[in-house]
Amino acid sequence: MNAIATRYTLLWVGAVAGLVILGVYTHLANLQLERSEFITGYSLFALMIALALFNARKKLAMVPLIRSAYWLAIHVVGGAASVVLFFIHTGSIWPSGGYEQALALLFYLVSVSGIIGYAMQRINPRRLVQTDLEIIYERIPAELSEIREKAEAVILACTQETGSDTLARHYMETLSWYFRRPRFIYNNAFGGKAAEHWLRLQYRTVSRYLNDNEREYLDHINDLAEMKAKIDIHYACQGMMKGWLLVHLPLAAAVLGLMFWHVIVVNVYAL
Repeated sequence: MNAIATRYTLLWVGAVAGLVILGVYTHLANLQLERSEFITGYSLFALMIALALFNARKKLAMVPLIRSAYWLAIHVVGGAASVVLFFIHTGSIWPSGGYEQALALLFYLVSVSGIIGYAMQRINPRRLVQTDLEIIYERIPAELSEIREKAEAVILACTQETGSDTLARHYMETLSWYFRRPRFIYNNAFGGKAAEHWLRLQYRTVSRYLNDNEREYLDHINDLAEMKAKIDIHYACQGMMKGWLLVHLPLAAAVLGLMFWHVIVVNVYAL
């Protein structure tokens, strides 16, 4: 068993054991007509705070705390455990009361967004590695602009040296759209091959009308287009992961805020 499997196994065993203990405690407390909500509620609140610390840990990567990989494992297992603990605490899937329903809705949304984010963090890095290209997200617009300028320079050289404007007209009518900005964003985000098929079709369409000299320029344009296709994959995948944070973190902050207010209100009424 490798280190990752061992790490997750230990965490899952600990999480399941804790949930079983809380579940048994809740059941016995209910049989004795005692209120178990305080223990399960505070446990859930503490767990949510611990999960929120994962974002703080990522921002303090230079500090020699627990390794980020361990924090991620804790965040994943803790997130799954929090859903079960939520059901134990509420005793239902959908609680009664407007405030409790709003809190439940936000909790479900942050849970679903967390699952989606975990899936993206498992899938997207592998897809980016397959492109054999490393690029910083903020540098993508400049890289695309440079590729477009190179493509236009190739078209201009082809027209001047061959005396034919066939490739130039094809570029203006079709390829300029592709080189202007990132394309096939949603298809790339979900692992599609639309860009690859589109480029292959464009190559076959215009190649039959070109002579050997012009086809050399077309090959150069195609190489630039394939490079841009790889950058477009980075744009889609990296952008999706950055956009996910803009959804998950505000939802998590809203849940913590409502839970904090919930704790205050419950304790006030308990007095």
